[in-house]
Amino acid sequence: MGNGGDVMAGDAPQAGVQVNQGLVVGGVVLVGLGGLLGATGIMLLTTAIVSAARRWMRQLERPPRETARLRWEQAKAATSAGAEAWRSGVSTRPSGS
Repeated sequence: MGNGGDVMAGDAPQAGVQVNQGLVVGGVVLVGLGGLLGATGIMLLTTAIVSAARRWMRQLERPPRETARLRWEQAKAATSAGAEAWRSGVSTRPSGS
């Protein structure tokens, strides 16, 4: 027991990773500032894109909703005509074939 091989629990060196707290705090601050700058940049970019889209829509001859409705009506008419031609057996091949 007195041979020097026994080490008291209080005398044992601390095992583990030693972290420099100053560097950790500095890193957290820089990451926070970077996030804030990134969020600000995204907000400015979004504002610019929305503003440009609004200006572009004001320059159109007809609103996108009306254009979409017109295209939908054209698609329905083309579908009906195609279905009717298929039912009646009308050939869509050119006459030269």
